[in-house]
Amino acid sequence: MKDADQRDPQPGRGTVQRMDNIAIVVDDLAAARAFFVALGLEFEGEATVEGSAVDRLVGLKGVRSDIVVMRTPDGHGRLELTRYHTPTSPDGDPRALANTLGAHRVMFAVEDMDDILDRLRPHGAELVGEVVRYENSYRLCYLRGPAGIIVALAEQIT
Repeated sequence: MKDADQRDPQPGRGTVQRMDNIAIVVDDLAAARAFFVALGLEFEGEATVEGSAVDRLVGLKGVRSDIVVMRTPDGHGRLELTRYHTPTSPDGDPRALANTLGAHRVMFAVEDMDDILDRLRPHGAELVGEVVRYENSYRLCYLRGPAGIIVALAEQIT
């Protein structure tokens, strides 16, 4: 990257303030909510959204969807779980490989990865590969969660 590409934007103009949330489309909202509660996220709220403003926003017609918002314990990160009633969602590949274009992966910093894995297995979580040790810094793993999403866990070792 060239130095010119690293210029600072003008303060307060067109700058990102924070990442607000990540949305994941699921087919079973209750199961997805239970999975992320077992992971350690906190339920923040739920709503049904529909109407012309929603249609225009997402570029679909006749949208009616239920959303559940989950919050990380530190209060900084949010996950929006969405189930579309209309229009129906096209089928995706719930077993898509980690390098599939557009595949979703969400990573969480955790403590006691083994305990979390034990809590998530009853909710259908399966390791994608193995739990690995990265240098002397982290234990890492990818697991498959609701709707096939890949959830990564990172436990700091040091």
